[in-house]
Amino acid sequence: GLVLQLEDQVNVDLAGSEMTSILRSPKALQLTLSLIKPDAVAHPLILEAVHQQILSNKFLIVRMRELLWRKEDCQKFYKEHEGRFFYQRLVEFMAGGPIRAYILAHKDAIQLWRTLMRPTRVFRACHMAPDSIRRSFGISDTCNTTHDSDSGFSQQRDCSLLS
Repeated sequence: GLVLQLEDQVNVDLAGSEMTSILRSPKALQLTLSLIKPDAVAHPLILEAVHQQILSNKFLIVRMRELLWRKEDCQKFYKEHEGRFFYQRLVEFMAGGPIRAYILAHKDAIQLWRTLMRPTRVFRACHMAPDSIRRSFGISDTCNTTHDSDSGFSQQRDCSLLS
């Protein structure tokens, strides 16, 4: 996947002195994309709670943007799921309201973020991950608060959509 070398110039929002020490570390940081879906963006308290999860888990926020995607944008983004039973529902939902997009950096960004959110299905999250973001704020398998990059390949593609 993409790694952010510390010599690179980036716009980073720091969350206290701990973030400064991470930046001074000689290790490379991995990038991941997180989309906060319309169901969460519509509720300011949920949006703030997810943002606080990002900060409290020591992610660096490389970029944060508010997006309003057209149906065509969503179709392009979720193209790998075209033809699956949930594709049309997901496209319509993601085009139905504002999204907050983050590019996050951490030494193990993809896996850490996936662990904080998981699993995708809210019912499973209730039993398997009671402290997860989706268990706390998800409504259904589509309205499950967040999207994440699931691998280095999709993470590269996903992050490029915000450049």
